[in-house]
Order: sequence, then C-alpha cells, then structure tokens
Amino acid sequence: MTASGGRRFTVQGTNNAFACQHCGAQVLPLSNGSVRNHCPECLHSLHVDVLPGDRASTCHGVMVPVGAELSGKKGWMVLHRCAKCGHEGRNRAALDDPRQPDSWDSVIALTAPRA
Repeated sequence: MTASGGRRFTVQGTNNAFACQHCGAQVLPLSNGSVRNHCPECLHSLHVDVLPGDRASTCHGVMVPVGAELSGKKGWMVLHRCAKCGHEGRNRAALDDPRQPDSWDSVIALTAPRA
C-alpha cells in the first residue's frame, strides 16, 4: 500500500503474444514493454493474474469487459469482471500502442448506459 492508501504494483511476468479466447484475434505484445492483458479488438481477457503480470491465478476464467472510465492519471481504464469467479479488475486501455492499439469504438461502447 502507498501512503495514500492506494495499491502500488510492480508489473511482473512476460509480455507474450496470444490468441484471444473470446474472438480469436491474434494479439501482439505491447510495444512499450508493459504486459498486455486484454484483446485490443473485443477487450476480453483471462483471469490469469493475482498481481499484474504475474500469471499466478489458477482461475483462468474469461474476464468480460463491463465498463470503461477515464482516470486522470492513467487515461481510459477498462473494467473487467470474471465470468467464472466474479473477480473484478481495471486495466489501462492501450489506445496509444503504435502496433496494435485498443479499439476506440470498443472502449467507447463500454461507456454507454446499460438497460
């Protein structure tokens, strides 16, 4: 924990390419060295981390994008909920990645009110 009460994580693990288990898109690693954890097309992910990038979770459920919010410090954040265990998390949208940016349309669609 930081002095302000927020959690501070050091990204661990590797930044590997993967195939999205939701839509099948081939996902490239982020070009800035950060660990990409969701598909840039459909924004789905897998529940594979306990701490960001550690790949230590045994759940492996599909993390469904359920919302997006604008953070003053980090930019757009995608909110995910695990369809298997209900775990919720936030991940920075990679809208600025030069090789494979997140879909702006997909991020904005997550901000629409739900019925």
